[in-house]
Amino acid sequence: MRRAHVAPAVAPADPGLAELAPDQRLRRLELTVTRRLNGLLHGQYRGLLPGPGSEPAGSREYRPGEDEVRRMDWAVTARTTVPHVRQVDADRELTTWLLVDGSASMEFGTAELDKRELAVAAVAAVGFLTAGVGNRLGAQVLRADGVRRFPARSGRTHLLALLRTLLAAPRATAPADRAGRGPAVGLPDLADGLDAVHRIANRRGLVVVVSDFLDGLPDDPDQQAPWERTLRRLAARHQVLAIEVTDPRELELPDVGLITLIDPETGRCREVSTSDRRLRERYAQAAAAQREQVQRALRRSGATHLPLRTDGDWSADIVRHVHAQRRLAAAPAGQRRGGAA
Repeated sequence: MRRAHVAPAVAPADPGLAELAPDQRLRRLELTVTRRLNGLLHGQYRGLLPGPGSEPAGSREYRPGEDEVRRMDWAVTARTTVPHVRQVDADRELTTWLLVDGSASMEFGTAELDKRELAVAAVAAVGFLTAGVGNRLGAQVLRADGVRRFPARSGRTHLLALLRTLLAAPRATAPADRAGRGPAVGLPDLADGLDAVHRIANRRGLVVVVSDFLDGLPDDPDQQAPWERTLRRLAARHQVLAIEVTDPRELELPDVGLITLIDPETGRCREVSTSDRRLRERYAQAAAAQREQVQRALRRSGATHLPLRTDGDWSADIVRHVHAQRRLAAAPAGQRRGGAA
């Protein structure tokens, strides 16, 4: 069953976190971003992805075949007799579009956070880090009852309303009347959400997709996932950040005896004995192949990949990602091509 992951039906490890009131959880997220991320991501403009803009930021030597001639800094070129181009900071007025996967496979978690809570944390980080005068944030949220749309607006109130909606959304589960009968027809999937973002994101900006990217993943690793083509179209016009959310139990099974595995997208159940070492090895191999399939699809699409795990330090992972992207952007062309491979 490759449409969704098959994972043990286990409750989150930290029920106290899940039991916090929405406003308390929002406050904790905001403090984490503003205190920790802002302190580690120095600079007047803390972009999640480095990219072209319009504000002057000095000059550097011209790189043939890479830089645009229209960005030549003729004054510096004449003074140094070496071709230079103008460097620019990211545009101040940034429009960010979020696509948040709220399908049933995102309801799973065995660590301090479940995948859905980690997705909300990622949205909070994107929202607070891209907030600024003139910057706007819009979102498409995939839910069991359809797509919830948030128009692109600016301001902290708008961001908090989006986060509050994500926290308060009803949990997506596989309906009992279709358990074991395959995926329901007509429910929105990741490809539908990407198509919706492509239709409304007219101005170049930042597109952030938060998902486990398991929706519609084909059994044949050589085949394209149904969402890959639209993701590639988005990456041709926008900066695209794909935040992949995973849980450790999706990657390997512990030896805990007899357990019930449930596909949250279809409701199919199966009892297995985790005491079987060969079964655990096959599970880990299949899970690794599946994650590699997702990574290849994201690379082919041209999206920047940020993996987050429910048992990891998501704020530190975001900081490392931003610093790595900045180093990559500042590296010579040959090194950038090697690092992006």
